[in-house]
Amino acid sequence: MNELTTDLKSLELETLKNLRSSKAANTLRAYQADFKDFSAFCIKNGLISIPTEPKILSLYLTHLSSTSKFSTLKRRIASISVIHKMKGHYLDTKHPIIMENLHGIKRAKGTNQKAKKPILIKDLKLIIDVIDQYLTYCGLPEMKKSKGIKNKIRDKAIILIGFAGGFRRSEIVNIDYDDIEFVNEGVKIFIKRSKTDQSGEGMIKAIPYFDNKIYCPVKSLKHWIEFSKINSDKIFEISDKSVSLIIKKYASLAGLDPNKYGGHSLRSGFATSAAESGAEERNIMAMTGHKTTQMVRRYIQEANLFKNNALNKIKI
Repeated sequence: MNELTTDLKSLELETLKNLRSSKAANTLRAYQADFKDFSAFCIKNGLISIPTEPKILSLYLTHLSSTSKFSTLKRRIASISVIHKMKGHYLDTKHPIIMENLHGIKRAKGTNQKAKKPILIKDLKLIIDVIDQYLTYCGLPEMKKSKGIKNKIRDKAIILIGFAGGFRRSEIVNIDYDDIEFVNEGVKIFIKRSKTDQSGEGMIKAIPYFDNKIYCPVKSLKHWIEFSKINSDKIFEISDKSVSLIIKKYASLAGLDPNKYGGHSLRSGFATSAAESGAEERNIMAMTGHKTTQMVRRYIQEANLFKNNALNKIKI
């Protein structure tokens, strides 16, 4: 009996390990942060956070609804459910008290959320021009190894590669030296794992050389690698949050409102710009790695707001 108990315990521990491995580290941290907020709500109100029940989760959603986006509510449900599964508990997130409450919140608030603005071509050029102005001004021989110069070269590569590849922040910061292959046409970057590829099958993003060398992501990436003498590990030793801060910083220096831009602005900027230029939906998805057309079609719709506007046919 003791041997059987030991075997079951080992199986239980292995199962929990598999559950944790099924999610990316960043995703797990996000789940845990969400659950921490739920736990704080429960402690404050004398409720049980785990195992919890649908009524308590529904009360928490009502509590959040006055200050949070509808998408945040749905993410919190997912996070709380995953943590319950990892602890060996079942939570019925489809219970009527949860679903009807969500439906009521949705009708009252709506689901339209104010997304960060995409960085379009004209914005991208403004931002890169600001960086290049600094590099030109500080390009004296004695200053070439300064931290400021190094960071600007790195940041330029991050912004251009992030835009050209339609990268997520987490994908940018997880690029390894061994994931990069420079070829005659440009550069191939292997993405080991992303938000929509939790199983780790990976994908390759191919970025060609641009005719305009100033804004060429391939040349910028090559310059950064050569300048910093990187030959192993991560290409950019920063966090995904730092990517967002970098974008806001240069948006501000370029005369743009930094509050309107964030880490997703490079990815959405690529998709919107590609749609404006007439790129096909499937080709945009091949670069961004989107698994469904829903989000990509939103970018295309945004790009065509004025291009296919019925008012273009009216002459006054």
